[in-house]
Amino acid sequence: MIRLAIIFAVIAAVLGVLGFGGVAGVAWDIAQIFFWIAVVIAVVLFVLGFTIYKKVK
Repeated sequence: MIRLAIIFAVIAAVLGVLGFGGVAGVAWDIAQIFFWIAVVIAVVLFVLGFTIYKKVK
């Protein structure tokens, strides 16, 4: 997910430099969505790791 966010951020930067502001904005929005999805997944796995791991051990 983070890789996709970085790819879309780079695409947005390149498109912004080339003058495609509308498409760059869309690419930036997609990058933000992927970033926050990755953050949510990381937090969920972090919490599950602390709760379930202690029960299994």
